[in-house]
Amino acid sequence: MTTFDSLKWDGKKSGKISLDLKVAKESSAGDLLHRAVLRQLANKRQGTASTLTRSEVRGGGRKPYKQKGTGRARQGSIRTPLRPGGGIVFGPKPRSYNLDMNRKERRLALRTALMSRTSDIQTVEDFGSSLTTPKTKEIVKGLDRLGIDKTQKILIILDNPSTNIRKSIHNIPNIKLVLADQLNVFDILNANQLVIGNSAIEKIKEVYES
Repeated sequence: MTTFDSLKWDGKKSGKISLDLKVAKESSAGDLLHRAVLRQLANKRQGTASTLTRSEVRGGGRKPYKQKGTGRARQGSIRTPLRPGGGIVFGPKPRSYNLDMNRKERRLALRTALMSRTSDIQTVEDFGSSLTTPKTKEIVKGLDRLGIDKTQKILIILDNPSTNIRKSIHNIPNIKLVLADQLNVFDILNANQLVIGNSAIEKIKEVYES
């Protein structure tokens, strides 16, 4: 079990909150996380790259010049892969890059990734509670009060953020907002620092504990 010192949005201490999730064995954790990240990145690939073979390129039905007597190499079509504008040999075609990973492994990888970042987590009791309108500057000031380096890649995990919070964070390129029930391994491992709302901690326990 890991216990965090929770802060209020004004930077003052508000108490402690704990998080205890089952993680993979140390001997297999690295391989599990590697496969989880590989799967996530592969599944994001569109796989829409496509080239034309010589049979699909337009034209080329007529023999470009006679077989003999020209002094040049014989050619049967101007769409041969040997000529500019011809077909592509073994070029890419639309395909799926999706990789499979069973649900138990995905859940275990996510819990392991989150618990491996405990030293970089700051919990907040009432993230963005003072926002009455979308205001990016207030989010930046709030992160300063929490002791978060706003120049780093920051992942903010909240349970049910307001529209004001969503819009305010959306304007900051190095900060990403993720809902507590929509976590993913890549974002957790890719961020330099994680800011998690107390209600999000409870949601994570509810959704991912088993």
